[in-house]
Amino acid sequence: MKIRYDEEVDALSIVFHDATVTTEHLAFGIAADYDKEGRLAGIEVLDVTSRLGGNEALHEVVLDGVGALL
Repeated sequence: MKIRYDEEVDALSIVFHDATVTTEHLAFGIAADYDKEGRLAGIEVLDVTSRLGGNEALHEVVLDGVGALL
């Protein structure tokens, strides 16, 4: 799993496994990526700091979330 934050566009990307994907837009600024078998391969969220309540919440998602999922 890879978690990446792009500060320039304020986007969070969580990739569960590398694959060629089809993207499904779930809501404004939120998308899910599916592999060819239909399994969830990743999630993308735009305007993530405002959605999560600021940079501190983003820090918890990126750092604490990794430890919880491993």
